[in-house]
Amino acid sequence: MYRDHTKVVHIGDRVIGGGNPVLIQSMTNTHTEDVAATVAQIHRLEQAGCEIIRCTVPTEEAAKAISEIKKQIHIPLVADIHFDYKMAIAAMENGADKIRINPGNIGSIDRVKAVVEVAKERNIPIRVGVNSGSLEKDLVEKYHGVTAEGIVESALDKVHIIEDLGYDNLVISIKSSDVLMCVAAHEKLVKETNYPLHVGITESGTIMSGNIKSSIGLGILLHEGIGDTIRVSLTGDPVEEVKSAKLILRTLGLRKGGIEVVSCPTCGRTNIDLIGLANAVEQMVADIPLDLKVAVMGCVVNGPGEAKEADIGIAGGKGEGLLIKKGEVIRKVPEEQLLNTLREELLNWGNA
Repeated sequence: MYRDHTKVVHIGDRVIGGGNPVLIQSMTNTHTEDVAATVAQIHRLEQAGCEIIRCTVPTEEAAKAISEIKKQIHIPLVADIHFDYKMAIAAMENGADKIRINPGNIGSIDRVKAVVEVAKERNIPIRVGVNSGSLEKDLVEKYHGVTAEGIVESALDKVHIIEDLGYDNLVISIKSSDVLMCVAAHEKLVKETNYPLHVGITESGTIMSGNIKSSIGLGILLHEGIGDTIRVSLTGDPVEEVKSAKLILRTLGLRKGGIEVVSCPTCGRTNIDLIGLANAVEQMVADIPLDLKVAVMGCVVNGPGEAKEADIGIAGGKGEGLLIKKGEVIRKVPEEQLLNTLREELLNWGNA
């Protein structure tokens, strides 16, 4: 697969490319200058499973804040730069593990060269980012609109600028809010380069629509072997981005660990608050470090059979429910004790 043969790039103490595991990235939405708020959010993201964090650096104060933020976090920090090449240099001087730039919007070749020289001195990787929404007019005209071909050409043009300056410690990111265009662009790009790719569907939307678009787009790309780091871009709490990314990777078999919760759709046989119970179980197991499948079923008629492939499960009935292991009913439990019973079983898993 493509990701097995991409160039290896070190981002802080993490390694991507060359078949290394796909890493989860998110971005803070605090003001980077507010060190306390930014660190607090990064800590929440770390706890959720974030492995690389990106912070915007629009001002000198934000660049200086990176130094203090870095002292208090445990994952690599990527500085997001737009327009001002001086911010890229300042971010690297203050400890950024990687910078994200679009060479096309930071000015002359001399300015790009100044950024590349500092990156080269410190061996800091540069993520070359191109979005469909900012595609150059000449490429829009050449391809008669915004197209996958235009996005790829734009990205490779930027890569060649940096390569011509003698630097190839690069990661490429091409994004579009059009899922199928984004997929097509990546499929074309991997035929032209072996740099590791950061993938995501940009401006994907709110928690619901964003998750659907991201799951489809990222699911296709990752299944095809494309993508070394991922971000699920959502209009919402960035912690939700990390949760979704973990689930996408687990669903595709690219990440193990963590409890997978499966639950049945409600029907007329359901005599308990299955929706509330399933949500409570999903929240309850989030911090339990087991690699298991947990089933939450809505009736005692089909529950044991449907939960057969799960390691452990519960099935609700009228006033009572069942505790199930590997499809076998272990015991009946009062309805109000189902959640606690499941939690006790999980916390004692392996000790029985």
